[in-house]
Formats: sequence, C-alpha cells, structure tokens
Amino acid sequence: MTTRPTTLLIASLVLVACAQEEPPPRSVSEFVDNPLLLEAAMVRCSRDRTESRYDPTCINAREAVRRIQAQEEEVRRSELEARSEAKRRALRRTLEAQAEARRRAEAELARRKEAEYLAQFGVAPTDGAGNDEEVSQGNVPLAVVPRAEDDALPPASGGEALPAGTASNAPVAEQVPTADAEDDPHNGS
Repeated sequence: MTTRPTTLLIASLVLVACAQEEPPPRSVSEFVDNPLLLEAAMVRCSRDRTESRYDPTCINAREAVRRIQAQEEEVRRSELEARSEAKRRALRRTLEAQAEARRRAEAELARRKEAEYLAQFGVAPTDGAGNDEEVSQGNVPLAVVPRAEDDALPPASGGEALPAGTASNAPVAEQVPTADAEDDPHNGS
C-alpha cells in the first residue's frame, strides 16, 4: 500500500507542476514603455523564428517595434515638414524683397525721367510725395526760363523798340539818312 500513496503523491506533484501557469505575455504598451524589455524579447524571438512565430510575447514585441518605428517616422516627417515650411517662408520673403526692390527701382527711374523732363522747362523736381520742396540731386540739369519782363528787347540803335508782347527774332529795319534824300523822287517833300 505504500506504493499507492507514493504514486499518488508523485502524480499530484506532476499535476501541480504542470498546472502552474506561465506568466501572461507582456503587452505591447509594456514593450513600448520599456526599451530594455523589448530588446531582450527581440533577441529571444530572433534566435528561433519558427518557434517564436506564434508566441504571444514575440508577436507583441514585433508590434511594439512597428509602433515605435511609426512614431519615429512621424517625428521625422514633422521635422522635415517644419524645415520645408521654413524654407518656403524664407523663399517667399526673398521673392517679396526682390519684388519690392524692383518696384522701388522702377519708381526711382520714373521719378528721374520725370525730373529730367521737367528740368527742360525750368520746373524744379519735387520729392515725389507731393511736397513742393526742391530735391537736390547733384547733377540734375536745371534750365533757366526768362520771365515775361525780360522778353522786352532793348531798343535798337536808330530803330524802334518792339512791343513787349512780341518777342521776335526778325531783324529791325533802320532808317539811315542819306545825302540823296533831296533827290529822291518818292520823298514827299
């Protein structure tokens, strides 16, 4: 009879040993939160891929690796997008500055042409803002236009002065007394 209780004791010990459950597999979030656990699991799972293919711990470890890579890729993508946006803003500022410089150069050229045109008529150039202050431009040619009082010519010697309103370049005919004035048949004296 001693064999029966001994056999029973051994059988119960075997059943107890077999009945002990394995700890539950680590979850994906545990692996994501603890990189050392993830690395250890990946080393164990990569030794024999055929045995670990359906192991819940290895499946969770592989999923954790995929999630971590996706997060890193998202961070990298957002950094690249931020750099791209910064480059676009810099390019936009450069193009706007070039357009502004071009617009100012064209406005300056137009102002200079207008000042040269007005200088032909003796009109002093202005500052472009509607002020009547003269702008000193170094070598801007200024024409002097005579005033109306200066239009009157001095009387020519022996002739009559032209009226002030007629400024003419026509020569003035002078009457010169001659000695033959008595012999002139057209002389009414």
